[in-house]
Amino acid sequence: MNDMQQTRITFRQLLAFFIPLGMSASLVTISHVIINSTLARAASPEVVIASYALPMSILGITERPAVLLRQTCSALVRDRLSFRALATVSLYVLGAIFLIGAFISYTPVGPWVFLRLFGVDAAMVEPMVEVYRVLMFVSIFSGIRCMFHGIIIFNMRTKWLTIGMIIRLAGMYALSLYFIRTGVTSGTVGAVIFLTGMIIEAAVSLWEGRALLKNEIPEKRPDHPIEKPSQVFGFYRPLLYSSVIAVISGPAINAFLGKTTDLKLAIAAFAIATSLTNLVQSFFSYVHQIVLNFYRKDAASVVRFTLLLSLIPSLLIALLAYTPAGPWFMQHVMGVNERLMQASLSTLRVFMLMTLVFPWLDFGNGLLMLRSQTKVMVWSQAANVCVTLLVLALCVARTPGWNGMIGALAQSLGVAAEAAVVWGVLRSALRADEGIPRPLPVADRKHNESSESI
Repeated sequence: MNDMQQTRITFRQLLAFFIPLGMSASLVTISHVIINSTLARAASPEVVIASYALPMSILGITERPAVLLRQTCSALVRDRLSFRALATVSLYVLGAIFLIGAFISYTPVGPWVFLRLFGVDAAMVEPMVEVYRVLMFVSIFSGIRCMFHGIIIFNMRTKWLTIGMIIRLAGMYALSLYFIRTGVTSGTVGAVIFLTGMIIEAAVSLWEGRALLKNEIPEKRPDHPIEKPSQVFGFYRPLLYSSVIAVISGPAINAFLGKTTDLKLAIAAFAIATSLTNLVQSFFSYVHQIVLNFYRKDAASVVRFTLLLSLIPSLLIALLAYTPAGPWFMQHVMGVNERLMQASLSTLRVFMLMTLVFPWLDFGNGLLMLRSQTKVMVWSQAANVCVTLLVLALCVARTPGWNGMIGALAQSLGVAAEAAVVWGVLRSALRADEGIPRPLPVADRKHNESSESI
């Protein structure tokens, strides 16, 4: 494939491409704000939010293989034959996730994980297991959703992702109002709201995806090589390996927060600050797509656009953390009490470091994907986890009174370490050549045991 000619890309074009992506990502994080705002209205919000947050960190691990089905489907499915191959792999993946969830929910494995790994009080173990018994089904519906998302994305019907998310949020919000009126008594309320939203979004994706399969996608494309589940798994497996490292940080942070001076306050403050940070940062999480689609057309414009974009998340976090806007939002929108609000604000201020670094990490990851150097991401994610664990251990040992701020500092420095590895590799690579070789389309590659993740 020949390189693209250098053309001038306007700021308006970049905005027109970026804003719909940012809106879609932001809508995802609103669901967590809805849940945390609902749980914050419980009689003992620290206890209830903590009983929900820790099972959610485990869900972050078990759901990840299901989420990867979106990338796999959008890259490999071009006809119904390849979709059936993907569906076979998905069945095994979702079956394995269900078995893991059952072990955690209905065997001594679950209590051991919460009691020994997370170090929670014995009285909180059973409520957390009950929450996870609901959350384990989230991964299944998430996998169905992501599998059909891949079909929708490849067929340029991305408006349906936004439509599905809007309907999901409406359903979650209506259910949250019901629980607020009837009473929020446990973290299971949050799990039920989350599961309901995921079922709604999966149903919308299934409806549109099946219509596309029936009306728009042929039975077999002669030029498409993907026919067997083994070919799909050859592509999926590297994605899975590279993501395993990345999901360690969330549970590790919550586990170490369980050893701080005030376990319940630390976990609850970190959960609220994280939801607000993600709400702000998610809108700017598609910088890599700008790089993939526009960098080779007009690199200078992309760099200038990213430079402007990179300052906005930190400015928004500063607005929440250092002006009356933050306390007003937490008290009147999220229903957080005074003690938890102050702890959450302190944690939010530390997160400013991560919001400064993250856009440039995403930019660097976009360049790695453009150069087909995605194996570097395994090492950069390993650096992230190592630094995160080191900071957690040092802070818990020396300053346990920092509570939720420990988690924010560890996560921020972990992201900084990841960015340092990415840009260290890119600096050497960009010095070695002037252009960036374009990777072949996935459909033209022969998938084998050494396939790279994209």
